[in-house]
Order: sequence, then structure tokens, then C-alpha cells
Amino acid sequence: MPTAKEIARLESLSTYQTVNHQFDRAADLLDLPAAERTILKSPFRELKVEIPLKMDSGDWRVFNGYRIQHDNSRGPCKGGLRYHPSVDDDEVRALASLMTWKTALVDVPFGGAKGGIACEPQKMSNDERQRLTRAFVRAIDDIIGPHTDIPAPDVNTSAQTMAWVMDEYSARHGYTPAVVTGKPVHLGGSFGREDATGRGVTIITKAAARAFGLNLREARVVLQGFGNVGSHAARLLHESGAKIVAVGDAHGAVFNADGLDITALAAHSAINGKVGGFPGTTPLSPQQLFETECEILIPAALGGVIDADLAAKVKTKLVIEGANAPVTAGGEAILRERGIISVPDILANAGGVVVSYFEWVQNLTEFRWKEERVQVELEETMLRAFGEVAHVADKRDTDLRTAAFVLSIGHVAAASRLRWMN
Repeated sequence: MPTAKEIARLESLSTYQTVNHQFDRAADLLDLPAAERTILKSPFRELKVEIPLKMDSGDWRVFNGYRIQHDNSRGPCKGGLRYHPSVDDDEVRALASLMTWKTALVDVPFGGAKGGIACEPQKMSNDERQRLTRAFVRAIDDIIGPHTDIPAPDVNTSAQTMAWVMDEYSARHGYTPAVVTGKPVHLGGSFGREDATGRGVTIITKAAARAFGLNLREARVVLQGFGNVGSHAARLLHESGAKIVAVGDAHGAVFNADGLDITALAAHSAINGKVGGFPGTTPLSPQQLFETECEILIPAALGGVIDADLAAKVKTKLVIEGANAPVTAGGEAILRERGIISVPDILANAGGVVVSYFEWVQNLTEFRWKEERVQVELEETMLRAFGEVAHVADKRDTDLRTAAFVLSIGHVAAASRLRWMN
């Protein structure tokens, strides 16, 4: 049992320090030399830009934007672009690092990057968001490109945002659809990209349920987050026979012990902008949502939601990390001590980057895949990665997160040594 002092130390770690704590647990198993650890953990390029923007009101505001490239030893950097007030250099640095390990784990030829702008997009007009996006692209133009760094949608960004990015970049470099992924299909986007992350979460949830003796059709599922990832995961799990008893979003949560009608809930959310008020349900607070008894808990919104206090109260057997870094270091230690299995984010939510890779390939070859091919290739990739992680966890008698990092670090270290360490 971790001591209170150790839990407090873990909870004091920043998001980036938490990722490196996870890295070091795996590096210890690999006996990775200290110098190599420092090299592999350190981002190779960090860019912070200030973006002056004239608002619709006529007032000027300055927004901070970030693009951090963590590693490119295995290929061009790859990672999302998020718009959220919490965006800062520590968060973006952590997420860029996670992208390195995620792309390596599922063995797509990318490195890791992440970007973001500290803003409140819900309080901005469509024109303001477009002008902000285009100004940001101009500011980072020199360090992105189809063979350098390829952004994608993330929190509060969408296919439309990627269309603006592509258009602004193409104005300087000629028509370049491969500069971003997650684009609208009409602009070279891939069939199956919109639901790819949620589909990947579903594939991993099914695989984990089989591996750990849970009958998905008898399992109660609680899902936090009903955006792009959560809504698609909820729909696909519902179609697979799972009973989703509670769903939460940024405004509240709803519960029905007999299971929610996800199709009707999605329609209600689209009309009302929230899941709250859905007929036939009991409202829950965010705390109550996480304390709802279930077999499978899927945090699929923002990071850091399951801390040590909450990890001691969740009533589940399996956590599937649909969001990036949803469990703190202290929370992870508590879950491990309680015997609750956690499937790490770098595996569970990798479906988005897998299909982003497929989109990039289609753009470069100028040949579109059918959606059936995208889905088959995605499932094969995700199941292969899950099998490899489960095998390493069993072989080394460790948890799934550490096993995933063992595999990822091994791939990145091998590429780095071959390219320039030797």
C-alpha cells in the first residue's frame, strides 16, 4: 500500500512530470542508461507564439499559442491542436510526449507533437475562431508540413478547424492536404476518421473485457465525456450490447440503471447542448458519476480527472482511458493497489492517430480508401497492439501502462540509436 506521503508526492507532479514518471517506471525495467533516458524524454523543439487578434467588438486581445515537437526519430511529428483555457507549455509538453509513445506503441511511422491555444472557443464567434486559427498557422508555418509535423483535431477543434489550417498553409505552399489530418472528406479527409478514436476505444474495451473475464453484454458502463470520443464510443458500445448506465459531459450527468438509449441521448444532446435533462434519467453530479457502480469506467474528456481521492472511491473493475492522461500519478497508484485494471491512454485512445496515418497515406498517394478498409485496418492495428501490451505485462509481471511504455520506449530507442546515437 503506498504511503500517504508517497501519494502526496505523486499528486504534486505536473502533467509532464507524471508522463515522465510513467516513462521511468518502464525505463527501470529496460535498464535504460541515464543519458538515454534524458534524451528520449526531452522535447527537441518548443515554440510559443503570441497571437494578436482583433475581436468582433473591435477590441484587440493577445492569445498564447504553443507547438511542441517531442520526437521525430520514427517519422514526422504528429499530434492534435486543442483550444482550451487550460492550455500551457506543461500540458502541451506532456501531450506531445504521450504522442511519441502512442505512435510508437501502435507502430505507425510518426513521432510526437502537440499544439494548442489558450482560449475559450465557446465564447468566440466562428469568424474569431477562424481568424485565430489562421494567425496561429502563419506563426508556426516554418515548423509544420506533411513531412515535418502534421496537426490534427483535439479538444474544441474539428474538421472545420483543420480545413482552415490546410487552406492557410496551402496559400503559402500550394495545395497541401497532407499537412493536417482529420479534415472534411471533401478536402481529402479519410472515411472513418470522425469516429476513429471512439471506435478504437470500443475495440480496446471489447478486447480488455474478453481478456479479463467480463461479459460485455452483462457489463455496466459509465462514460465521462460525450464529445467526439465519448459519443462515438457510447454509440458503438451500445450497438455491441453493453449497458451504458451513466453518461456525463461538461454540464452534468445522467443515470438510468436499466441502461440509456444512446441514440435518443445523442439527439437530445445535439438539440440541448448537454446530456442533462434527458427524460427518464436521474441527474448526477460529476462526483456521483465517478462513484456509480459499474464494471467498466471510461473517462473520455479532459486529463487529470481521476486523482487519488477519486481513485479510492470508484466502483469499477476496468478503467479504459479514452481521454489523454485522465488519471493522475497518485490516482494510478491507488487504482493499482485496489486491483482495478487501467488500460492506458496511449493504447486505448490511439484509434485517432492510427486513422490519421491512413489519411496521411491516402493524401500522399492520392488514392482514397473505402471506409470498410479503414475499419478493418484500424481493428487489426488496435488488437495487435493490445495483444503485445498484454503479453509484455504478463511476461514482466507488471501493469498495462508500464508494459505499453516498455514497448514504446523500445521502438523509439531503437530508431534513435540507428539514426544518430551510434
